[in-house]
Amino acid sequence: MARKTVKRAFKYRFYPTGAQAAELSRTFGCVRLVYNKALAARTRAWYQHQERINYNATSAMLTGWKKTAELAFLAEVSSVPLQQTLRHLQQGFSNFFAGRTKYPRFKSRKKSRASAEYTSSAFRYRDGQLTLAKMSEPLDIVWSRPLPAGATPSMVTVSRDAAGRWFVSLLCEDTVEAAPAPNDAVGIDAGITSLVTLSTGEKVANPKHERVDRTRLARAQRALSRKQEGSANRAKARTRVARVHARIADRRRDFLHKLTTRLVRENQVVVIEDLTVSTMVKNRTLARAISDAAWSDMRCMLEYKAAWYGRELVVVDRFFPSTRSCSAPGCGHVHERLPLNVRAWTCPRCGTAHDRDVNAANNIRAAGLAASACGAGVRPQRESSRTGLSASKQEGRGATRDGAQAPNHR
Repeated sequence: MARKTVKRAFKYRFYPTGAQAAELSRTFGCVRLVYNKALAARTRAWYQHQERINYNATSAMLTGWKKTAELAFLAEVSSVPLQQTLRHLQQGFSNFFAGRTKYPRFKSRKKSRASAEYTSSAFRYRDGQLTLAKMSEPLDIVWSRPLPAGATPSMVTVSRDAAGRWFVSLLCEDTVEAAPAPNDAVGIDAGITSLVTLSTGEKVANPKHERVDRTRLARAQRALSRKQEGSANRAKARTRVARVHARIADRRRDFLHKLTTRLVRENQVVVIEDLTVSTMVKNRTLARAISDAAWSDMRCMLEYKAAWYGRELVVVDRFFPSTRSCSAPGCGHVHERLPLNVRAWTCPRCGTAHDRDVNAANNIRAAGLAASACGAGVRPQRESSRTGLSASKQEGRGATRDGAQAPNHR
């Protein structure tokens, strides 16, 4: 059976001592400060002098900052996380100039993730114990699962979430065995009532983790709103709110991991739709439910797991009318309009009765297999009943507007 060597991050929870927590908190603060100062310097140089400052220049700035009386404390923490944050800033600018992301933003003490990244020169891993630079004792890690046999971490990332929990992520090389290759292909229609509907007819119910804990979350948020700004009780109340959010996120992530692993293992070809979630959440009626469904996270998991296990993931164009097309063989009739409240319909041409979601999943599967076989696009080149323009012209002149109506296709 074929094997593939991949980079995998293994994340564990740990419980620092008081000295370790203080050292890491100082490191997080210094990382944030260096990132913000470097970002400000690069922004100022561009807008005032039209000069681009690269990583080497910001690294030299960091050396100068450490020599000043005001920022001498930067030399008290490990220099590796500070250099790593400058590299991340450089990557952020590279992505921005390539058009992949927006302009880098400043890190906030309250809202940004508290983390620090250590390369191999800044930590020691021996006999199952991890010791970071500037620390005399190893971290008290809860090894919930073993690292790969003989693996040595090449990168360690320490983080603290809003709920006050500490995590360490170890990047290692791992060997993944390709699962037995079945001949099955499955189309996946993402939804809200059913999280996914498969072309096999199976519907996976949406756990709606946020709705389950909505009462608990609302109670914690009301308690937070009554606390005085800047008080210790307000800080405690904020932590309680963060713990509810963490519980929701953890349960959602666990469910999606189990679902995506099952789909990838059982099918050789997995076909999904290219949903513009960032546009869809602008629908105020469905925004909360769409965010809770976490379709983007599910797609991300499917992408890297398909690569791991030698599967093919096909993404169908978001303008493909999967819901409104009849999936009966030889028919292909396209409804002009199909409102969200219509969950079943009968094709006026061939008389086939369709479940809305199963029909969409079947169409997605067929379109994905066709694209996989011949490499052609899956969007039909026809005139739209809404605009009288071809689908390609609609995308060129109003992709955002059409994308905002994507929930109508669900």
